[in-house]
Order: sequence, then C-alpha cells, then structure tokens
Amino acid sequence: MQTEKLKAFARDCGADLAGIADLALLDGLPTEPADLLKGYIRAVSLGIRLADGVIDGIDDAPTPIYQQHYAKVNLLLDDIALRVSKLIQDSGGKALPIPASQLLDKTEWTSYMSHKAVAIAAGLGWQGKSLLLVNPNMGPRVRLVTVLTDLPLEPDTLIKNLCAKCTECADACPAQAIKNVNTDRHYSSRNQALHFDRCVEQVTQDHPKLPFIESPICGVCIRACPWGQRNSKKAERAAENEK
Repeated sequence: MQTEKLKAFARDCGADLAGIADLALLDGLPTEPADLLKGYIRAVSLGIRLADGVIDGIDDAPTPIYQQHYAKVNLLLDDIALRVSKLIQDSGGKALPIPASQLLDKTEWTSYMSHKAVAIAAGLGWQGKSLLLVNPNMGPRVRLVTVLTDLPLEPDTLIKNLCAKCTECADACPAQAIKNVNTDRHYSSRNQALHFDRCVEQVTQDHPKLPFIESPICGVCIRACPWGQRNSKKAERAAENEK
C-alpha cells in the first residue's frame, strides 16, 4: 500500500493528523502486554484537533463541555482507527487498532502503549514540558490514536522540540505539577518532567468535586500552550526563528 494513500484515507475519515512511526524508534517502550509490538514494524499515528471554542473556555479547571468533547473525540478516533485497520487488512496487511483512551492500570496510569510516544516518533510533534504532544500547527490541542501494522510504510521524520524557555504550561498548572524541564526528544520518565503525583491528585480528587466532571481530565496546560492558540505571537516568533 502507498503511504500517502493511507494518510489521505485517514484524513477523509476525519483525521487532522496522520503520521507513520518506525517501531524501531520505540524499542523499550512499555506496553501491555509486554509483547504487544511483536509482529509489527510500523505504527500509524492519527490525531484530531480539539475544538478551540471548548479549549479556550477552560480557565483553571475542566468544564462540563470539555468532558463531553473529550469523550466524543475519543470515540471518533476509535472509529477512524477501525476504518484505517480495515483498509490495511484489505490491502493484505495486519492491523491492530489501539483504543484512544482505555486505562488498564489505575496505579501507574498506563494503557496498552503511549499514543504520545508513537505520535512523536511519527513526526507529528514534540514532547512538551507537560508531557503532551505539541504539534507546530495545533499545539497540544489534539487527541491521538494508534494503529499497529506489518506493512512497510514510509516512516516520517522527527520534529525538533521548540518549547525552549517557554513556561506558560508550568505557570498555569493548578497543581504546580510541571517542573519546566526541557527535553530533546522524550523524557526518561514522567517524573523527570512532572510531579506526577500532584497531577494525579488534581484530576482524581479535586476535579471530580466539580459539577458534571466525572473523568480524570484537566485541560489547563492544553489551553495555556501558545502553540495551540490562534494568532499566538510567541508561537509565531518561535517558528520564525527556526526558518
């Protein structure tokens, strides 16, 4: 199958982002089960941009409309992943769609694999100080899903980290969980970038006390990032400096 054909199909299905990761770049990535990647050589990373009206409405806590939007986008991502998987199988390949948001370990807060790590390896963005993927056009205002495949698709190239000295997400974090530490590609652990326990406490103990917030979500660092804001002068200057 031609790589561009698959990406075009994904966009036709509703994806805003589509990239291909060489799974060799993800060697050592924790997965559940441990042999999840066995038999696969590529990962298709797909993303949908969250609605600016929803994200811009977040101040220092998640809103009920963000809760609903978050859930609906995850459902759409799963639908797109299933359609891409069918296309791969119809083309003679093997495919394994990984659910967009399914928590498997409530102690370690992990799932089958990290969609963010796959997206970074697929050239869709870099890992921000909040641990989120930061896309140069959409910032962290994206949700992600992954499809594993054995087809020899053409991998995309990595994107340079452009967070630099920006502290917007760290300054906005209501839990003061973001350590404001930069990385070239990815952090060795979540705790290198975050006081992870503070983040977990915020989304599992404090936010559920708010009306109509049932999921462990926040969104404050997503809203704060200048790379996701339209007409952001800070993001425009950073992009200009890289030309």
